Amino acid sequence: MKRLAIPPAAIAERKNLLLASWKACRGKRRRPAVAHFLADLDRNIDHLADAIRRGSAPQGVSSRFVIHDPKRRVIHAACLADRILHHAILNLAEPRFEAMLVDSCYACRPGKGVHAAVAAVQRGLRRWPWFVQVDVDAYFPSIRHELLLDLLARRFKGADFLALLARILRVGATAGPGRGLPIGALTSQHFANAFLDSADRLVLARAGCGGHVRYMDDLFWGCASRAAAEDSLAALDAHLREAKGLALKARPRIARSREGARFCGFRVRQGVILPGARKMARFRAAMMRIDALHRAGLVDEADCQRAWAVHRSALHGAASQGLRRRLLATLGYDGEPGGLSA
Repeated sequence: MKRLAIPPAAIAERKNLLLASWKACRGKRRRPAVAHFLADLDRNIDHLADAIRRGSAPQGVSSRFVIHDPKRRVIHAACLADRILHHAILNLAEPRFEAMLVDSCYACRPGKGVHAAVAAVQRGLRRWPWFVQVDVDAYFPSIRHELLLDLLARRFKGADFLALLARILRVGATAGPGRGLPIGALTSQHFANAFLDSADRLVLARAGCGGHVRYMDDLFWGCASRAAAEDSLAALDAHLREAKGLALKARPRIARSREGARFCGFRVRQGVILPGARKMARFRAAMMRIDALHRAGLVDEADCQRAWAVHRSALHGAASQGLRRRLLATLGYDGEPGGLSA
C-alpha cells in the first residue's frame, strides 16, 4: 500500500479547519467553551492554523471524568481546539485508515457500528458449528506508542505529519510515558482500530476459521471444529503478546454455536437477538425518566416522542417488542409515546 502524504499546511487550510470546527461543535453550541470559541471563530481558527504550521499543536489540555458503562472507564475529553485538530486530521486521513481495515472490523466506521456487528455475529453462529470469543485486557491503556507509530509510518509519510501524530500520542498518554490512548478522543478510535488490524488478518488466514467480527477490542470468529478454535486462539494470543505487547483477558470462550454468544450488550442466538439485561435496565430507567418529565409537564408530546425514539434505537435489531409493551403497560400507556408503534 502506497503511503499517504498529509502536509501540516493541508491540515491548517481554512476550509478544512472550518469543516472540522463544524464537526466538533455540532450539537454543542450552548456549551460555554464552544460558545466562547465560536464568538471569535476567525481569530481562534487563525491561532490554531498557526500552531499547526509551527508544530506547537496540540495544546494537550483535557478534562478527566469517570463513567460506569457498565464497567469503570476513565474518559479524557480533549479541549475544543484539540478536538478540532483531531477532526481536521481525520478529514484527510480517514480514507487511509479505512483502507487499512478488513470489512469485519465494525467499531467507529461509516456504515457499520454495534448493530451491524451483532448481526454479523449471528450470521457467524448460523454458519459455523464452533466459535471463539475474546477481548483484550486493558486495551487502550496497554497500547505502546512506538509500535503504533511504526504502524502509522508504514501508512503515512512526511516527517512533520508523523511528528504531529507523535505529539498527539505523547500528550494523551494515559498509562505513563509512551503507553496508552485516551478513551474519548477521535484519534484514539482510529489508532485503536488500526492497531489490531494484524490480529484480524491472522484470524482470517487460519484454516477452518471464518465469520470474523471485531468491535474495537472484542473479537468473535467461527470455527469448523474445536481443534481449529483452540489452534486459532493460541495463534492470536501469541501474536498479541509477541508483536503488540497485549494480553487477552482470562477465560476466553470456546463454545458450540448453538449455545449463542453475548456481544456488545446483546444476547445473540442462531434464531434470535435479544437485548442484554443491562441494556434493558438502561432502557427502562430512561423511559421512566421521560414519563416523569412528561407527566410533570416539562416536556411536550413531540419531545417525548423524540426521546423515546432515541432510546429505542439502542435496541435496534433485537426482539424487544414484548418487553417494551410490558414496560409501557406499567406506565399506563396503550401504545408508545408520540404514537410510535411498539
